[in-house]
Amino acid sequence: MLDDESALFFEEMAGVVPLKGEVPVVSFAPKALTTEQINRRDALQREAYLACMPLDLKAFVQQAPDEIVSFKREGVQGGVFKRLRMGQYSIKMELDVHAYRLNQAREAVLNYLLAAQAHGERCVMLIHGKGYQSQPFAGLLKSAVCCWLSQLDMVLAYHSAKTEQGGTGALYVMLTKSEQLKLENREANRKGMGWR
Repeated sequence: MLDDESALFFEEMAGVVPLKGEVPVVSFAPKALTTEQINRRDALQREAYLACMPLDLKAFVQQAPDEIVSFKREGVQGGVFKRLRMGQYSIKMELDVHAYRLNQAREAVLNYLLAAQAHGERCVMLIHGKGYQSQPFAGLLKSAVCCWLSQLDMVLAYHSAKTEQGGTGALYVMLTKSEQLKLENREANRKGMGWR
């Protein structure tokens, strides 16, 4: 019976001609971005962030100079936010913009947050000052910074600092992981799970 099946198979395959040369290999792995593509992507992302950071005073919720401010995105756990509020996270980077003009502060804050995130920092300090003498209203820069941070998706939470670290003139800011850190975590988890 096996011989009959083999004969039938070879009879059906009689007209088949083997492929010549190399068979092209199709790869579904993502291709690495060129430096130009990365720069263009970063510039577009930067422009999108700046569009979320208004300079119009009407966009700001006025924060009093001595008011404790805080913000937390949905999904940030209560214990994580409490540790931020208590200043219990290690802070290796800080930026002081309290003497900046509004447009200078906006640029500096965005550059600082992007750099911190790129370096893998998850919690940073931002000093905006209290602005007792600010015009047209007290706490102008503080109000602007709070508005900007709440608009940026890279910011998970912020809270006024402890008194000894600047109090209501400074913020602890918690950032999301950079895309590189997310990728590394996915790879580590995948390897840890034994997936291939």
